[in-house]
Amino acid sequence: MDPECARLLPALCDVLADPRQPVADDTCLEKLLDWFKAVTEAGSSLLLLQDHPCLVELLFHVLKPQDLSSRILSFVLRLAGIFAAQENCFQYLQQGELLPGLFGEPGPLGAAAWAAPSVRSGWIQGLHSLAQHPSALRFLADSGAVDTIFSLQGDPSLFVASAAGQLLVRVLDLALCGPAEGHISLQAWDWPACARKIVCHLEDCLRSEATPRVTQALHVLTTAFGHCHGLWTQGLWVQLSPLVARLLEKDPVPAPHALVDLLLSVARSSMLSSDPGLWETAAQTLSRLSPTQAGPLAAGILKLQDCPQALRIQAFGVLLQPLAFVLEATAQAPGMPGLLEGAAGDLMAVDTLPPSKSACVGLLCSALAHLELLQPLVGVARPASALAAGLAAGTDAPTPPQPQRPSPWPQAPLLAAVVAILRLCNGSAAPNSEAGGRLCAMLGGCVRVQRAALDFLGVLSQGLGPQELVTQVFAILLEYLVSPDSSPTVLKKAFQATLCWLLSSAAPPGCCDLEPYAQLVLGELLSVLRKRLCSPCWEVRDSGLEFLTQMTRHQGGQAGFRQALLASEVPELTRQLLQDPESYVRASAVAAVGQLSSWGLLAAPSSPEHAATPQKTPLEELLLVLTTDSEGFPRRAVMRVFTEWLRDGYADVAEDPERFVARVLQAASGDLDWEVRVQGLELALAFLEQLLGPCGPSAVAPPGALAQALQALCRVQLFEFAFRSLFDCDRPVAQKSCDLLLFLRAKAIPSSNSQEAGDGPDVTSVEAALRRWQAGEQGQPLGELAPEAVLAVLRSMDLEALQDTLAESSDHVERSPQSLLQDMLATVGVLGDNEADCY
Repeated sequence: MDPECARLLPALCDVLADPRQPVADDTCLEKLLDWFKAVTEAGSSLLLLQDHPCLVELLFHVLKPQDLSSRILSFVLRLAGIFAAQENCFQYLQQGELLPGLFGEPGPLGAAAWAAPSVRSGWIQGLHSLAQHPSALRFLADSGAVDTIFSLQGDPSLFVASAAGQLLVRVLDLALCGPAEGHISLQAWDWPACARKIVCHLEDCLRSEATPRVTQALHVLTTAFGHCHGLWTQGLWVQLSPLVARLLEKDPVPAPHALVDLLLSVARSSMLSSDPGLWETAAQTLSRLSPTQAGPLAAGILKLQDCPQALRIQAFGVLLQPLAFVLEATAQAPGMPGLLEGAAGDLMAVDTLPPSKSACVGLLCSALAHLELLQPLVGVARPASALAAGLAAGTDAPTPPQPQRPSPWPQAPLLAAVVAILRLCNGSAAPNSEAGGRLCAMLGGCVRVQRAALDFLGVLSQGLGPQELVTQVFAILLEYLVSPDSSPTVLKKAFQATLCWLLSSAAPPGCCDLEPYAQLVLGELLSVLRKRLCSPCWEVRDSGLEFLTQMTRHQGGQAGFRQALLASEVPELTRQLLQDPESYVRASAVAAVGQLSSWGLLAAPSSPEHAATPQKTPLEELLLVLTTDSEGFPRRAVMRVFTEWLRDGYADVAEDPERFVARVLQAASGDLDWEVRVQGLELALAFLEQLLGPCGPSAVAPPGALAQALQALCRVQLFEFAFRSLFDCDRPVAQKSCDLLLFLRAKAIPSSNSQEAGDGPDVTSVEAALRRWQAGEQGQPLGELAPEAVLAVLRSMDLEALQDTLAESSDHVERSPQSLLQDMLATVGVLGDNEADCY
């Protein structure tokens, strides 16, 4: 322990033991416990108590009759458990009868303080900490603590009840794990007495007619099979699985959600997944539970690596049932291949439709979400929103290996079902059955279902489908994009799904255009987009611009897309939205202008009123945004576009890259938004890489290229920006600047390290300016810098040490144990004002 902390500890213990002192807040007590835990894990708890008897006095002080606060009592119980986790310290505390006094009947169990949930929670957590060795197990068995834990499973506090179940699992694991684990019988009646007692308690709970008791047992078993991997878990499952299966004979099935969690926990256990009885129980559970209750189990089964094929088919059928019902209710089933073909189970009967709107909506959204999560199994890794975002970023990362896909995958019926759901939601469906009418009434205008269905529809774009169904998909998407009733969030989802379908409709490799039907849709889509960009709702304008940006990124080189876009008013509207009153829209407009300009799709307006007015270039317009916009979002977007332009060799930038970089860095260096300054350093790094090449162990710049590059960097005043940023008050800016200068030094210093220290240029004025900047005097510029002076300064700076300092959290001093003890003592006036660490 730190000497200063050791000096402060007795005073702190006195404060904690004094009921007249104001109680420290929960956060300080939690931090104090974390510190003691770290100290005991690093050394001996027994030596800690012997060196600091004030801690033992604090533990004994709690046993005296007094009016201690429940928070302090809970703290002491947990602290005692931390110390007693080491067996020699446990025995030391046992000698003074301290542990029975704290955790037995003479202690809080028999006092009025037990009524406080925090005390009960502290009692459980203290026992959980000390349950680490055989001595603790004997103590738990002899003190009657196990019976108390049983009763706390039904505690009115959910936190206490949950912690009690976890403690039971810990005791069970402690009783059956250890040196004799390999000799533990798989028959539970041969286990140690404490373990048998817990198993009998679980059996009684599973046989109970009270659903809460059944739930308690299922939760304990779920935790046991999920966190324990000893051989004893096999014996526990063999002993209790018949009682778990018997729950399915009750009507209704008690605790269905807890039962599903248990079965999935057992199925994921490598020790238990080979049990055939497990799969039989899972199949019965799928049959007995309602589609809403069985959905999570079915989805979990389909993600398992080792699972009988028959059960996979049955699980897939459970997930498909709600969509199959939609097809049947809208009279589309006869014309479609059977959605449940090959799946065990029949279509939901009309009278099984959930009677309430909320239940029906929940069932459909759950089914769509579960099916969406299966998409990695059929080659589609992400939902429409994530897929569109990935496409926008130009990434298509490979997905990790997945289990075998459900087969057959009913792509066409799923497309038909999702289109039917979307038509039911927007009122364009015309059902001619009672069930269809009820669905239409319940789903009409439901934004939640619309969002879920559009997400799933976008994911389905990666599969094949009949031409007539694909046409229907584009038709319903256009309906949603055109409809004035579509909410902004639904419109955003519709744009994302449309993007996925358009990109999946690209012609085969070797052809650089869209399929003919997609080309026709594109013309209508641009007309819709033009109207949406003029919407009074800023969220709609923003979604339209995001769609345009992503579409242009991927289709900007295709002749059909270019022709349709240039024939529309969309590019000019996008340009006008740089002046939008909403900053989010201006930021999206900046990104769209950047993409359009990169592909040469931002043509000058052809209207007569603009003919005599010189039109600003996109570069000039975005520079104006960077220097004049009052909000940070558009300026950050401009910096991202400029960095991309510089890296990609955009024509207006490539004409004079030095002038471009100088203008941008001048604007970014004085920006009040730290993210803009970070982006400015990112652009500076891109410029460095163009001049000197990427960083690498063997990529040192040759002397001739280095001299030219350093002169260019001095001309654009990159060094003044970087050195000033090194002492920026915002840590991310300083970190980025440090990284940039380290990159430059790695490129430059090896080729000039032959220069002797005494032969270098005079850098006194530069170093003096840097010291002033570090002290907060940022006014004076560096002036003109010679490349040799820059190299000399880089050689003299300890950038690695600065990088380490910047990597520390800003409150690393205030989070120290010494600071914590000082603050807690200062709260009660034990320390003088000059000793308190009041940060």
